[in-house]
Amino acid sequence: MTACIDVAPAKRAEAQALGNLLQLYVHDFSEFWAGTERGELEDSGRFWDWPLEDYWRDEGRVPLLIRAGGRLAGFALLDGASHTGEAVDWNMAEFFIVRKHRRGGVGTATARKIFSRYPGVWETAIARRNLSALAFWRRVVGGHPQVAKVEEVDVATQAWDGPVLRFRVG
Repeated sequence: MTACIDVAPAKRAEAQALGNLLQLYVHDFSEFWAGTERGELEDSGRFWDWPLEDYWRDEGRVPLLIRAGGRLAGFALLDGASHTGEAVDWNMAEFFIVRKHRRGGVGTATARKIFSRYPGVWETAIARRNLSALAFWRRVVGGHPQVAKVEEVDVATQAWDGPVLRFRVG
């Protein structure tokens, strides 16, 4: 059974916590960049700092912090970018649950809460090499009671390489 899950917009004062979580996210994601220059550590032993300032300036972007049982457990970054070129209301730009809370339902419950809270047309793009994420998003989207018109589009452009789930919530 999953702990009480809270999903709330990150306040500017929580930017450091979000930045720290992004370091863990990039670390996990770096395995998909093997063989490329992307995802290398800096001499400080850290990954690059994720550009977050627009998330507090642009109302079309939403930084969310996820807590399980009152403790930080992850984040989500929402924006209005489309990977398919079709109009969207929301894009799950980044989504991360710390390893301790994976495979216990926290990610599924969180993603479904986010979709329900932000109705409209969504895209969720999955990196081609991230097969576990593809299975996760297919299950999360397909099992949401308010989701309709799900389509999976294969995108292979310079800007994005991988499947994109498009769907409507609400």
